[in-house]
Amino acid sequence: MELTFNDKVAFVSGAGRGIGREIAVELAKAGCKVICASKNISSCGAVADEINAMGLNAEACAIDVSKPEEIKNAAAELLKKYGKIDIIVNNAGITRDNLMLRMSDDEWQDVIDTNLSSAFHVVRSFVKAMMGGRWGRIVNISSVVGIMGNAGQANYAAAKAGLIGYTKTLARELASRNITANAIAPGFIETDMTKKLPESVVEKAKEIIPLKRFGKPEDIAKMCVYLCSEEGGYITGQVISVNGGMCI
Repeated sequence: MELTFNDKVAFVSGAGRGIGREIAVELAKAGCKVICASKNISSCGAVADEINAMGLNAEACAIDVSKPEEIKNAAAELLKKYGKIDIIVNNAGITRDNLMLRMSDDEWQDVIDTNLSSAFHVVRSFVKAMMGGRWGRIVNISSVVGIMGNAGQANYAAAKAGLIGYTKTLARELASRNITANAIAPGFIETDMTKKLPESVVEKAKEIIPLKRFGKPEDIAKMCVYLCSEEGGYITGQVISVNGGMCI
């Protein structure tokens, strides 16, 4: 099935690598103008260059999403340039793992600011224009950890669980303006983050995945693209788990 995108502008945070990169590429392939945002201009710039080299349409946006003022300023410039943002994908995320009793204030706050608060500030900065156009798609990238928890990741789990509640609230508040909001909860995906895991941890993880393997970034990207399309317009307030069967 060919999905429908008509002159849509998409903002993807954390687009410099991994899942975010794949989402940006797939949205561009579907016909969107994609704004690839990340803290590092070299990473998001490389992704934008890659997309443009395919004959598609993208630009880079260097922004630290843990800083509300940077989001506000970037949004103002983008709205001035394009007049609208039709699609928001909040994907930016970091880890600062530690056991709860050993977790520092900075380890807690850095993850909350980047993984959760950023989604609030990004949507708030763009949503009035989206409401005026009476069409919009918001996808927040949560995690299986936000559903089941994980030892050593109290900050990450809290942020990803918070995204779920935030998503469901957005769905209720924005539905009258034809704006949908959904969350995707990936399981173990082959990214730079999971490449750092010891082999023993990887094998143990695969034991609890019915499909016995990690997913690929494109597994998340393709679900995201569907939710952002015209065809996904009757899905809102949902958490779509893409995890190989974990948390059945």
